[in-house]
Amino acid sequence: MAERMTSEKISRQDGYLYYLGKDGYVWRTPMKNNPRGRKSKEGSEKVKRQDGYLYFIDKSGYVARTKMNRRGRMRKR
Repeated sequence: MAERMTSEKISRQDGYLYYLGKDGYVWRTPMKNNPRGRKSKEGSEKVKRQDGYLYFIDKSGYVARTKMNRRGRMRKR
């Protein structure tokens, strides 16, 4: 189950890919079928990342995170 990280909703447009960048902000970049689009920063809320979590934009348009399944690789020794 994913937990919501931001209170700001991102409105999506067709022809763009939305992702959480290394700087902690949501970015949008044009897909191959949208040659005239430009890369831009969306929203103003910054997310602080933690190790072991996968960050994504959920169906509602909020940034969410879920624990990564490492299949035993992060086992304590």
